[in-house]
Amino acid sequence: MRRKDREMPREFALEVAANCEWAVVSCITPEGTPYGVPVSVVSDGGALWFHTAKEGRKTDCFAHSPVVHVVCVGNVERAADKFTTGYESAMIEGRCTEVTEDAEKVRALRLLCEKYTPGNMGAFDDAIAASLARTGVYKIEMLSVTGKAKILKKD
Repeated sequence: MRRKDREMPREFALEVAANCEWAVVSCITPEGTPYGVPVSVVSDGGALWFHTAKEGRKTDCFAHSPVVHVVCVGNVERAADKFTTGYESAMIEGRCTEVTEDAEKVRALRLLCEKYTPGNMGAFDDAIAASLARTGVYKIEMLSVTGKAKILKKD
């Protein structure tokens, strides 16, 4: 990291990843080109999970190469009197694999729903029963995690 004054500890980055609204997962296509896609993520500190369709460009990329880079951004603050923005970020290098075991899929989907749609949890069991077989869930094992914070100074 060029700006060492903005570097934050791993625990900070894990907190950003756990609380971000969305993240961008970047991977390599079978043709060798880069591909990045925004996803809703959830974390338990040791891994990230997200859901997706069972087929498509993302899944083709993960099958080709499970190596991914994830960027999570949180607490964005626009300066009112300067041309700058404050934010927190987590940069994660990892290995992305499909979750095939139903219990882990349900756990990951429950965590996602509790984070993003907590008011709908009364319908969770019915939704799982209706869609688990056709829902893809992927796990990203975090191999490298770094954090950054750019805090705006209040003058």
